[in-house]
Amino acid sequence: MTVLIDTTELPVAERVDAVYTAMVEAVAPCYVIHEAPAHTLHTRVEEWQLGGARVLRTSSSGFRLLRTPKQSRKSMSPMIALSVQTRAAGRHVQYAAEQLVPPGGLMIADLSAPYDFSWSGAGGAATLQVPIDQLGVPVDVIRRAMTRLPASPVYNLVIEHVRRITAEAALLSDDAGALELGSASIELARALLVSAGRSGASGRPVLAEILLTRVREYVRARLTDPDLSPESVAAAHNISVRYLYKICAQAGFSLEQWVIGERLRGARDELADPAAATRTVAVIARRWGFSDPTHFGRRFRAAYGVTPSAWRSRAGDER
Repeated sequence: MTVLIDTTELPVAERVDAVYTAMVEAVAPCYVIHEAPAHTLHTRVEEWQLGGARVLRTSSSGFRLLRTPKQSRKSMSPMIALSVQTRAAGRHVQYAAEQLVPPGGLMIADLSAPYDFSWSGAGGAATLQVPIDQLGVPVDVIRRAMTRLPASPVYNLVIEHVRRITAEAALLSDDAGALELGSASIELARALLVSAGRSGASGRPVLAEILLTRVREYVRARLTDPDLSPESVAAAHNISVRYLYKICAQAGFSLEQWVIGERLRGARDELADPAAATRTVAVIARRWGFSDPTHFGRRFRAAYGVTPSAWRSRAGDER
């Protein structure tokens, strides 16, 4: 666990700046506007990592987080937050839609885009953050889902899941199954988005959704396999390549682009790993399915805003 901020341990004069720094780290670059004067301000934010997912537990006096269009142009990995209000009602405005989220309610925010979020009085939230590139869901589906969440049959299941993993995050994050739990949380988030954000009335058959989840789990376990291909994936699930592409298309999901994104993420993590310090960038690129180091470098920079070498150097400096 990492405590990003606990104002009870800080002098009054340092609290406003400390909360700003913590919120930028926990959420995204934004303005933090407090309802209470500094001497009554209180904020505590705790963080845990579950594989590719991040869990946050927040309690605070009233505040407002305002992310402007200018701030949203600053480079950051696209991320969504599934947040359950545990105390006080939250107000969320994004993409010209306003939502009032009561205690026990769930909202989704696109953290890389402009937004306006606030609550009044003593409030709290349990939050699951997921990189958008791990969801394989188009942004337009995410936007539609934001205002339709209660209509999804998995809405209450997701609320309970987020509440439970946040309440027990200290135990779960140290468990041997933390990585798998993070993957399962991402798939559950994806199911909610697809269910709430579908444009048609009937949606896709449940069996197709289950099959696609199995496909994604299968591929994640074999990202470094040089023989991984649509043909091998289809054969492993006893379906045709044509049907594989069909269920992906119905979900608004590009299998090839998702695999590239997952491989880039794997390469990024390996570049930052001290145990891989003696491996060259080219060796790591090949291990993750990129035979051309130049192509890998372009893809990496487009995804993360820096070159692979600069990323590795930055990770070393932070250590």
